[in-house]
Amino acid sequence: MTEPKKVIEIKNLDLTFNKGKKGANKAINNVSLDIYEGETFGLVGESGSGKTTIGRAILKLYDNFITGGEILFEGKDVRNLKGSELREYRSEAQMIFQDPQASLNGRMRVKDIVAEGLDANGLVKTKAERDARVLELLRLVGLNDDHLTRYPHEFSGGQRQRIGIARALAVKPKFVVADEPISALDVSIQAQVVNLMRDIQAKENLTYLFIAHDLSMVKYISDRIGVMHWGKILEVGTSDQVYNHPIHPYTKSLLSSIPSPDPISERERTPIVYDPTAELDGQEREMREITPGHFVFSTEAEAEIYKKNATI
Repeated sequence: MTEPKKVIEIKNLDLTFNKGKKGANKAINNVSLDIYEGETFGLVGESGSGKTTIGRAILKLYDNFITGGEILFEGKDVRNLKGSELREYRSEAQMIFQDPQASLNGRMRVKDIVAEGLDANGLVKTKAERDARVLELLRLVGLNDDHLTRYPHEFSGGQRQRIGIARALAVKPKFVVADEPISALDVSIQAQVVNLMRDIQAKENLTYLFIAHDLSMVKYISDRIGVMHWGKILEVGTSDQVYNHPIHPYTKSLLSSIPSPDPISERERTPIVYDPTAELDGQEREMREITPGHFVFSTEAEAEIYKKNATI
């Protein structure tokens, strides 16, 4: 069986803000992960865990803060891209931002917001071609033709996020970082946007890095999930493995904090308090495969215990 094509490879990535200064912050600590073509890789963890930093590092927004490791896009180190290769990468890797209100220019009409990437990369030659492409994108995300000439403030939060998705798709990317794309939306709208993203992924053969802190939503959209804490990835597995068979204590703690819609189950739910002192004991840890495709950040001794428990 042929192994799926790797779109993103992160190898031993270290990233530090304010290096060499008082208050230096090592935001990413020796992280490695692969994202395969056509999949959705979900990245979860509490605020400050480093999820968004990884997404932005992939898109070359934090090059100056990377202190070690590699980020490869289809085999090429993105930090070494220049000239035409860099322009091509900018169109092949795009981002959907967390807050659609803040990420859209309130003084621009929708047709110009969506066409920004088209104009910057010279992807359309005439005004008619530009308008046709923008209209195609708006229809793709479920907006109407008469939305072309409106401004962002005239739309709901869900509609503004659809505009942001259309803008990201304008340059026909292969890979999209979705940075908490539903956290600023009403609960009733979140499922609509996630379903839209899944539909578009199937039509356009997109690969997603889906960043969120809501494990239940990540489970719904993701093929595989990575769990982050303090700049490290502690567990990686399929959606079913991580959600239904968690191994690392931190993952179990995250899952135990998810409220249950059933009142009886909710009353009986007991959140698990994670003790992070084990991460500070100085022992050597790395990602180890506990069951096929299910990796946990652990010492050799911890991995043996996890493997034994997984077979019980």
